[in-house]
This record gives sequence, structure tokens and C-alpha cells, in this order.
Amino acid sequence: GGTAIIAAPTFRPQAALSRDRLRERLLGNQLTAPQITKLDATVIRLGLAQARFVSAAPGANARGQTADLLLVANEAQDIEPRIWDAVFDPMAASTNATTVFMGTVWSQSTLLARQMRHLRVLEATDGRQRVWLVPWQVVAHDLPAYGDRVRARIAQLGDAHPFIRTEYFLEELDGDGGLFPPHRIAQLRGDHPRLDRARPGGRYALLIDVAGEEESGGAAVDHALGERGAPHDGRRDSTALTVVEVDTATRADGQAVYRVVDRRVWTGVRHTVLHDQLVDLARNVWKASWVVVDATGVGAGLASFLKATLGRKRGSLPAVEVIPFIFTGASKSRLGWDFLALIDSGRFREYRDDADVPTEAGRTTALYAAQLRATTYEVLAGPGNLLRWSVPARDGHDDLVISAALTAELERIDPRPRIAHGHEHT
Repeated sequence: GGTAIIAAPTFRPQAALSRDRLRERLLGNQLTAPQITKLDATVIRLGLAQARFVSAAPGANARGQTADLLLVANEAQDIEPRIWDAVFDPMAASTNATTVFMGTVWSQSTLLARQMRHLRVLEATDGRQRVWLVPWQVVAHDLPAYGDRVRARIAQLGDAHPFIRTEYFLEELDGDGGLFPPHRIAQLRGDHPRLDRARPGGRYALLIDVAGEEESGGAAVDHALGERGAPHDGRRDSTALTVVEVDTATRADGQAVYRVVDRRVWTGVRHTVLHDQLVDLARNVWKASWVVVDATGVGAGLASFLKATLGRKRGSLPAVEVIPFIFTGASKSRLGWDFLALIDSGRFREYRDDADVPTEAGRTTALYAAQLRATTYEVLAGPGNLLRWSVPARDGHDDLVISAALTAELERIDPRPRIAHGHEHT
């Protein structure tokens, strides 16, 4: 007899799924099926031995159990190290039971990464293998459909995308190198010209990151946390605009390619003045089909006014779809992952570099490039693989980068041209 404890980041769905899979495997074996009993929602018993499935979530009550046969951390990258050390590791102490950590490593700060580093030190000491890695190619050998799926994801996101690197190539992510290392910045570069207005037949979107107004008391939106916070070391935040041309005709798969054709920045401009200028840019200069606007904090007012003004037809000018975006920790994480997917799949391209041109436009390009190089990131431990990314306060702002990243929100709509189908009546 004895007990195995299997911990997962949550009970539902993760621990419950593990429980059900174990039960199905045991019931499918004619030797073990007659001995299986399910005591309650958390326990499966095989003869005198039992497996207990528990949650390692911060609020779960898992203390006091004994793992005298086996202790398992499933999806260990999503279990907080402090909870594991305080609650679960002592469960195996009485018998020094074998402890197994499973999952995908993600970042160096996860429980799984920590344990892998420790076990590799032991391996180097005595030569006994304690770490086993199963890359996707090995799984695909036995499950061809899995291989097809992975190859499709790599084709979509690119093999440099953090999700691909850690989930399938089993690489540990390290945020010290920055979110936009040189190879990713190189992939951004395009050869199309910067424009100052719409071209005939082009379809355009405006992406706007909104600054806090000075009369609001100096508070700014801290996009790193998705909350209102103190302004960065007294320097004034800016409203940033990125204009992209949306091309749905180039790729055979019909996915849109986004080409940046202009960017602008305003510092210290009141939202009432900015509203009128943005409306003119959207309607008359770029004849925009979409506007994505930061609606966080004080940005909510500007977003609302833009939606009211642009969202209805004006004479012969069509309505412009205004898409508000509210920054939270989760929404900014998703935006970051989605933006990386666009870059790494070659679907987001910058205009021909003009950073060396001594004009206001060239200086804006240079500022954007500097913000890209200064953007840092970390993948937070715990469920969700939240991506925290920003320019550290000591290094400036990230408004132009945020504005560019808002392009990824266009993926949530269908940017393909609508085709009207008429009916002939006789």
C-alpha cells in the first residue's frame, strides 16, 4: 500500500484531467481494472495503493498529506516555488519518496527550471541521469498528427517565437536579452517607403497609445502592470500613433500582412486638440478602415469621443471601426505574444529605415528603434505564462512600441474586404 500525491497548478481542469487519464489507463488493462476503486473526486485506489490528486493553487488547502510512494509536480512551470517548498516538498520527507517534476520549462524563474538546474549539477557529480527531455520530433515519430500540428504552428509563428522555443524546442527563456533582440529587429525591416497619406486602393489602420494628460495630476498608465501608477521619473509621456497598411492579397493563406507606413508622436497635447487631429488623420489623410485605441484610464475618454465621431458616416465618408483596448496584466501579455507571432511569421514589416534622416519623422523612427532595443520581458511563474514586458523606467518610455503592438488586435477581426453579393430578380 501507500500513497502517491499528484499536484497540479489547479484542480480543475488540470488535476482532474490527470486523474481521469490515469483511471482510463488502469480500466483499460485487464490486470488492473478489477482492482480499481474511486473513493472520491480526488482519489483513485488500486488495491491497497492510492493516488491522490490535489491543487497547488495559492488558495488551496493541501497541507498535511503524506506521499510515501511518490510525489509529482505536474505542469511544474505553473506551480509557485514558494508554495511547493512550504506545502508539498515536506509530504515526501518521511520516506524520502521519489519526486517527479514534469512540464515545459518556460523561464528560468519557474519551479521546473530551478529543479532542472539542481538535478543537472547532481548528474555532473555522479553521472546518473535525472533529467529527460522529449522534443517534439520524438513525439511526432509516434504521433504523426502531432507532428503535423507542430509544423503548422512553426510555419505560422516562426521558430524564434518564445512559445515555439519553449513549448516545442524545450528552450529556457531568459528575459535578459530583451524582447526584441537583433535578429527579431532585423526581421521587422521592410523595403517599402514611408508614406504621408493613403494610396489609392490601400486599406489602413491607425493604432494609438494614449498618454495621460498633464492636467490629470501627472498620473500615467503603467502598461507593465496594466494599472495607473507614477509617471516615469518626471519625463512626460507621449501619445503615439502607428499607421499600417493592411494587405490581405499577398499571402496564399489569406492572412493579413501589416506594413507600417507612418508613425507620429505628440507630447503634452491636450486630448481635445488631439481628438480633432486624429479624426482628420483617420478620415481625410489615411481614409482608415480601423482605429485601435488605448482606452485605459484617461484614454477611455479619448477612445469614447473617437468612437462617437468616427463610428458613424459623415456625408460620403464611411464609418470607421474604432476598437478600444484596455490594458491589464493579462491583456498586455496576450498582446505581446500576438505581436511576436506577427513579427516572427513575417507579417509585420517596417518602412524603409529613415532614422538617420535629420527630420522630425526620422527622429521618431530613431526613438522607436531605441524603445525596441530597451524593451525587456519576463514570463511570470504560475498559470497562464503571463508575459510582462515594458521599457524600464530608467530607460524611457514604450509608447511607440505599444502603439505598434496594437496592430495585433486587428487579428481579432476579419480584415479581408467584404464582397457584396446581389440577387437578380426577373
